[in-house]
Formats: sequence, structure tokens, C-alpha cells
Amino acid sequence: MAEIRWTAEAEVWLKDIYEYISNDNSSAAARVVEGIYEKAQLLKDYPEIGYKYRSEPEGEVRILLYGHYRIAYLLVSKKEIDILGVFHGALEIDRYLP
Repeated sequence: MAEIRWTAEAEVWLKDIYEYISNDNSSAAARVVEGIYEKAQLLKDYPEIGYKYRSEPEGEVRILLYGHYRIAYLLVSKKEIDILGVFHGALEIDRYLP
């Protein structure tokens, strides 16, 4: 089972998503953020479930989809996963992933 670590950047993205949605509906915002978090938990047992975005010296950057959102993560090994960020599908992800 893999260890999932959320980067500070990814936590900021989740907070921003919650705040944006909660301007209209706080319960919907909570559901979306919880859904994103729960989807990411699948990586514990299935670390390669997302599609490969690119290779880096540190590992593979992969993308896991949840609704309109893309969960970007670094597959360091099958035992180590770093969540890099959560991006709305309309965003140009290349601008945010170094």
C-alpha cells in the first residue's frame, strides 16, 4: 500500500476549490473536495491508475481524473505518491506543473 503525501501547493488548490464553489453552495463545495480526496485515496492500492503525463528524474507525473478536475501526482515509487495539485479541466496544466 502506497503512502500519499499532499504537498502544501495541493492543499492550497483544494482550499481554493472549496472557497470558489462555496460562494454559491457550501455543501456542494464540501462534497466536491471530499470526492477529490476520496478519489486520491484510490492511489494507495492502485498507484498507476492515472494516466502518465510525463517522466521526471524523481518519478512519473500522472493525472487522475475526478469530474471536471485533474489530480496531478508524482509517482515516486509504488510506495510513495506526492499529490502535486488539483486543477480544473479548463486550466492549462502546463502553466502550473514545473
